[in-house]
Amino acid sequence: MGREIEEPPGRRRPPHPWEEVPLEQWNDWRWQLTHRLNSKEELSKVINLTPEEEEALSVPSRFRVDITPYFASLMDPDDPNCPIRRQVVPTVKEFFISPEEVEDSLAEDAHSPVPGLVHRYPDRVLMLVTTQCASYCRYCTRSRIVGNPRAQFSIADYERQLAYIASNPQVRDVLISGGDPLTLPQHILEMILKKLREIPHVEVIRIGTRVPVFLPQRINEELVGMLRRYHPLWMNIHFNHPKEITPEVERALSLLADAGIPLGSQSVLLAGINDCPNVILALVRKLVKNRVRPYYLYQCDLVPGTSHFRTPVAKGIEIMEALRGHTSGFAIPSYVIDMPGGGGKVPISPNYLLSMSESKVVLRNYEGFIGAYTQPSSYKPHDPQTCPYCQSARESGQEGIAGILAGKVNSLAPQGWEEVHRRRLEVIVQPREAEVKG
Repeated sequence: MGREIEEPPGRRRPPHPWEEVPLEQWNDWRWQLTHRLNSKEELSKVINLTPEEEEALSVPSRFRVDITPYFASLMDPDDPNCPIRRQVVPTVKEFFISPEEVEDSLAEDAHSPVPGLVHRYPDRVLMLVTTQCASYCRYCTRSRIVGNPRAQFSIADYERQLAYIASNPQVRDVLISGGDPLTLPQHILEMILKKLREIPHVEVIRIGTRVPVFLPQRINEELVGMLRRYHPLWMNIHFNHPKEITPEVERALSLLADAGIPLGSQSVLLAGINDCPNVILALVRKLVKNRVRPYYLYQCDLVPGTSHFRTPVAKGIEIMEALRGHTSGFAIPSYVIDMPGGGGKVPISPNYLLSMSESKVVLRNYEGFIGAYTQPSSYKPHDPQTCPYCQSARESGQEGIAGILAGKVNSLAPQGWEEVHRRRLEVIVQPREAEVKG
């Protein structure tokens, strides 16, 4: 019996039904993109479609379907609950739109001073540079534009975005996203990075991507060599399940980490896919093993057709309880809800502070052990009047609770609060005067 030929790390021979594809083509990211699966006929050669999947693939989809052969090869052909398969293969459940779901659930368009640029937080912006992805997640927050070739961004759009960033010196952090920036032609992506680096007040550039998961073949020496010229450059990668971290993905992550690019992971909590403490624990452990810091665990957004993916918030709290104390602190992501209507990310966590007095705080740990921490009897607070960092802080208008604590404002009121609570004197006095006259 002959010895089985071993493939180099991160490379494997094409599986069924691609056995006849030469290995060189299978590992070519361009071949992967041009041979994506998007029809019932193509997918039926890879998986045994359920009636729900067949029906969804038989009619024009609300949202584009495209799956790289590589990612499709990870799907269990016989299990409709396969966590890989459920993320990318549509079902008829997508056709149900619940009342709370809206196209732009995070109100990104309302925070866009120029097309494709979202400025929600004071010191950072989101720069959308493409509507295309290597594959399309069925729960995509930007399904209103992503996957639509007619909604593509142009060089003129990039120039307007860059001009806005250049004219706003408070912007120090730019997140490049889309769509997926790593699907852009390399010279276009480099042009964007180069122009951002020419803006003096832009300190950090981040790239949000799922290409290392959907298309790890794209992460090659040429691309990584270009990226490392634009440090400090960070990368957030979207991982949802430990099965996504294959030898091919590990090779891609190693190339990026070796280039000095700090890697983070953003995950979405998805019903029936990763809504299990042990699945998330296995995921974060596998991530840190590959030098990827778990960053966010997102509550699924209120995107049309995604109600079957959403979990109760209590499930997220349960998962966070299961992580704390059972893995290293740096392996625990922040569980956040991106508030509908543009409120931004709000961290949600279990309550470990049970009570507090002037002298003690009562705490519990992950095991339920309860103890107390003694507060200092004499404390001289920080003086913002003599602190050079406080004196040079320029942020205004978006301080929030921190602004109250710092003494910049005395209260925060929602829009229209003063008008609602303003009482005209005559409204109160006139009825009494009428009563006296009577």
